[in-house]
Amino acid sequence: MKRKILIIVENLPVPFDKRVWKEAASLQQSGYEVTVLCPRGKGYEQRHEVIDGIHIYRHPLPREGNTPLGYLHEYGWALFWEFLYTWWIYLRRGFHAIQGCNPPDNIFLIALPFKLLGIKYIFDHHDANPELYLSKYGRKGLLYRAQIWLEKLTYRFSDVVMCTNGSYRDLAVTRGRLDPEDVFIVRNGPDLKTFKPVRPNSALKHGKPYLVGYVGNMSIQEGLDILLDIALHIKTLGRRDIHFTCVGGGPGLPGLRKLVQDKNLEEMVNFTGRIPDEQLLEILSTADVCVNPDRPCEMNDISTMIKIMEYMALGKPIVQFDSKEGRFSAKETSLYADKLDQVADFANRILWLLERPEERQRMGEFGRRRVEKELAWEHSVENLLAAYDRVFSKRRRSTDLTQHTYRRKADQGRHIATTGGDA
Repeated sequence: MKRKILIIVENLPVPFDKRVWKEAASLQQSGYEVTVLCPRGKGYEQRHEVIDGIHIYRHPLPREGNTPLGYLHEYGWALFWEFLYTWWIYLRRGFHAIQGCNPPDNIFLIALPFKLLGIKYIFDHHDANPELYLSKYGRKGLLYRAQIWLEKLTYRFSDVVMCTNGSYRDLAVTRGRLDPEDVFIVRNGPDLKTFKPVRPNSALKHGKPYLVGYVGNMSIQEGLDILLDIALHIKTLGRRDIHFTCVGGGPGLPGLRKLVQDKNLEEMVNFTGRIPDEQLLEILSTADVCVNPDRPCEMNDISTMIKIMEYMALGKPIVQFDSKEGRFSAKETSLYADKLDQVADFANRILWLLERPEERQRMGEFGRRRVEKELAWEHSVENLLAAYDRVFSKRRRSTDLTQHTYRRKADQGRHIATTGGDA
């Protein structure tokens, strides 16, 4: 009998959420029967569709929250629909385990009643929510304490935790007090079968000799305002031979486009918004340098950014601020800017690379090899499957223990009945 998995993701539709889609596809290809529950949006509006044998159910979702009250509304609405859909899926299709993908850290609430039915819960840890909250709002008030509480409960009710890097694994073992054998690192590496270099297109350089590329979410902690200051600094140095193209959508996009106008950078910087993967690959393949201006903070220090490994997969040299997980991923593929002298030092490292094509090539080749040998998605599948093996082996051990206990009590009962002695 095939094991059945339900994957719940709240903040992005599938297959737009590439990590969740890679997980679902890998599990399906390995013999599991996979169902995904996610919100509608990003061009994925069908309530139900089947892709590569994976059933995807999409529930309504209000506008993305951008304030504490907005998040409460968004998450409460999502929980309502997740609760209804999960029971409907259970009665219609069934499942043996639920995988909850954060943010937020409240999906365990959906899993709780099913745990009473013997269903296992796997926590797929994408973001450290207490640190994420601080990076957005900078204060440790009631809502911050709520994040700590929800994270603690999520760990408490998880049978297995999958995380994206070693820092998150440490959180699960220390803050979550989990058995290390129940925590698996499943890195979010690019799929090299689909994410690979294409022919550069010089027209994308906007008539300039050099192109600096960025891909990511347009939000507060991504540091796009810093990148615009970096572009302005380069402009004040008299350089008019560099163009910056930023790819991605998000709540901060309108404000960033206004900043471009306010800083008179229209001829130097453009934001494409969300575009098809084919266009993204063409832009990044054309770029001479790729950047990650994620604002230095505790959240970004312990988080692994998929953009870094995507740049590496395309053989691109990188400039980013120094961070624990950023340095672990990129190693020699990247130059690391000073966190204190942010704008000037970051700009100088971009310029240094643009003037040294041989160094750019060396760094890019190092990154490509590192992804191929260690960080590509194919290297994460083994740990993904090991996490599920652990869940279902725990289930078998629990059943075996229960049966052993019943047999022992039955034997004791027979002994008492025969001898009249105490058990």
